[in-house]
Amino acid sequence: MKSDSDIKMDVEDELRWDPDIESTDIAVSVKNGVVTLAGFVPSYSQKFEAEKDVKRVAGVVGVANDLDVRVPSVDQRPDPEIARDAVNALKNDLPLSWQNIKVTVSDGWITLEGSAEWNYQRERAEEAVRFVKGAKGIMNMIEVKPKVTPSEIKRKIEEAFKRNAEVDADNIKVEATDGQVTLKGTVHSWFEREEAERAAWLAPGVKKVEDRITIRP
Repeated sequence: MKSDSDIKMDVEDELRWDPDIESTDIAVSVKNGVVTLAGFVPSYSQKFEAEKDVKRVAGVVGVANDLDVRVPSVDQRPDPEIARDAVNALKNDLPLSWQNIKVTVSDGWITLEGSAEWNYQRERAEEAVRFVKGAKGIMNMIEVKPKVTPSEIKRKIEEAFKRNAEVDADNIKVEATDGQVTLKGTVHSWFEREEAERAAWLAPGVKKVEDRITIRP
């Protein structure tokens, strides 16, 4: 089992290794496998990327992303311009459903509202606006309104787990009720836990995933 100091070193190395992140102003602390990121980055996309990097490190069981986004003056833009580019990004990535999503921007924070039939559309919408220049953060309030039964959701998730080489399907139990999915069981790493949750979210009709999977030391 890795010590907190070993995890800290590995996280710092991973952040420095990523060419898309300016890690100079990022401070890392670890307690019982839970990593806290503090400091600041120049864009929301870098804050998101830093969290992804941390979750790839072996031994990490949780992440608290307390990074502040401090947009450089050269990249700062009025809210209407950010909103315009966010809408254009949604049109490009979701040409058939972008009309169901409303964009508002306040002090650089993008809020997405509306509805989607699939969770992948909800996630795709957030991904589309993540790299809008000048954005400080995203609040994704899009609701998933499914058209499938709980039993079908459960079956499709279990089938997805069996197809996924990164997930030990035999050790994960799936429960589904009214679009709400609960995952239970044990996995070998934080990455496998994230992969199981990601696979569950991809199933049609999923509105919420409660991940109770624990990580074996």
